[in-house]
Amino acid sequence: MNNSYTYIIIGAGITGLSIAFAIKKHQPGAQILILEKEEVTGFHASGRNSGVLHAGFYYTADSLKAKFTVAGSRAMKEYCRRKNLPLNECGKLVVAQNEDELTKLYELEKRGKTNGSNVSIIDESRAAEIEPNVRTFKKALYSPETAGIDPKLVCTSLKNDLEQAGVRFLFSTRYLNHTGNILETTQGKFEGKKIINCSGLYADQIAQDFGFGRKYTIIPFKGLYLKYTKNKTDVKTNIYPVPNLKNPFLGVHFTKTVTGDIKIGPTAIPALWRENYFSSTNFNLSEFVDIFCQEAKLFLTNAFGFRDLAFEEMKKYDKKYFISLAQKMVQHIDEKGFTEFTQPGIRAQLLNKKSLNLVQDFILEGDTKSIHILNAVSPAFTCTFPFGEYVVKHYILP
Repeated sequence: MNNSYTYIIIGAGITGLSIAFAIKKHQPGAQILILEKEEVTGFHASGRNSGVLHAGFYYTADSLKAKFTVAGSRAMKEYCRRKNLPLNECGKLVVAQNEDELTKLYELEKRGKTNGSNVSIIDESRAAEIEPNVRTFKKALYSPETAGIDPKLVCTSLKNDLEQAGVRFLFSTRYLNHTGNILETTQGKFEGKKIINCSGLYADQIAQDFGFGRKYTIIPFKGLYLKYTKNKTDVKTNIYPVPNLKNPFLGVHFTKTVTGDIKIGPTAIPALWRENYFSSTNFNLSEFVDIFCQEAKLFLTNAFGFRDLAFEEMKKYDKKYFISLAQKMVQHIDEKGFTEFTQPGIRAQLLNKKSLNLVQDFILEGDTKSIHILNAVSPAFTCTFPFGEYVVKHYILP
C-alpha cells in the first residue's frame, strides 16, 4: 500500500474536508490522505454545531470571518441544493431589550452592510409579521439569508465527493508524532510533501509539535442545547439576543433546525479537558492540569471578563434559569416543553497565552512543509468553502 502522498490532512472535520475539496479543484491529480482519529467525519465540533448558516453581520470588516461568511453561506446553500441536502431558509431576528442594545443593533447592521450581508433594522410590527411570537424593544435586526442545514449530512456528502475524486480516508487513526514530514500514527507511518493540520481541539498541540503556535493554547468551552418537544410551531425563525461584542459567544438563542425543531442554547461553559462532553468522558489528567491552570489564571485576572463569564455560564446548568434567558425574547413559550438536551459540543477556542485574550478570527501558521489551522471557530462551518479556497491559494499552491 502506498504510504506517500502529496498532502496529508490531519482531521476529517469540515475544515479538513473543505481544504481537500479545494485542493482537488485546483490540483485534480494530487494524492491526498485524510487521517481521522474517530470512526466518522465530523464527530466533534463539525457535527455538533447548531447547523445555522450565519449571514455575516457580527464581524468587523478587517477580519477573515467577515471576508468569508457571506460568500460561504451562499456557497453552502448552493452545495446543499445541488446535492439535495435539507436546507431551511427561515431567516433570523436579533432582538433588543433596552436602549443600549438598540444602539448595538445599529452597529450590527452597519457591520453587515459593510460585509455585503442582506440585513436591515425593522420595527416591532414588521418583526411580528415575520415571527408572531417575538418580543423586542422598539426595533429588531432582520437577516433573511440566515438558514439551517444538517452539518453531519454535509460532512458525509463531502466525504463521498472526495472519495469519488480519489482521496483516501483512514479512520480510527491517531497522529502520534513526526520525523520531518513522515507521520507516525496508530496505523503506521505516512509521508506527505505537505502536512495540513486541521485537528480542531488538538490543533495547537500538533502545531507545537511542528514548531508553530507557541504563543497559543486551546481553551475548550462546552455548548449545550435544550430541545423544545411540545411542537415545532411556537417559533418560526431563529431569534437571537444582542451579543456581547467583546467575546465570540452569541448568547442563548432560539434555533430553528433544518427539520423544523426548536431548541435553545448554546451554553459556553468552560470545560476542564478537551473532550469533556460529560463528567468523565475521555478524561485526560495532563489536559485537566494544563487547562485548569490556564482557566485559574483567567479567573484570577478576570481576563476578557472570564470570571464573570464562568459564573454566568455555570448558572445555565440550572434548567429553569437557562429557559428564562430564552423566554425574554418571545411573548410565550411553555417551560415544560423543553424536555431534553441535544448532543453536547465542545468549542475549540484559541487563547493567546501572552495577552490572555480569546482569539476571535482564523489563525494559520506554517511553512513550505506544514500548515496549521489553529483557530477555526464559529462561523467556520459557514465559512468553509471560501476558507478552503483561501488556504489553498495562500498556503498550499506554489
